[in-house]
Amino acid sequence: MSDTDRPGYRLLTGLDDHAFCVRVSDALADGYALYGSPSCTYDSKQDRMLVAQAVILPT
Repeated sequence: MSDTDRPGYRLLTGLDDHAFCVRVSDALADGYALYGSPSCTYDSKQDRMLVAQAVILPT
């Protein structure tokens, strides 16, 4: 995918698990940089931790 096809900003969200860490690592390997701190919240109804991390393409 070319830089013009990729969004400059992405918010990655999901369960706090290995797959989420891989998605963030893949974005970093694809040229994105972390933007801000990760965020997390606990879903007590589903008994699970949800996380989010914003990434940007450096200009």
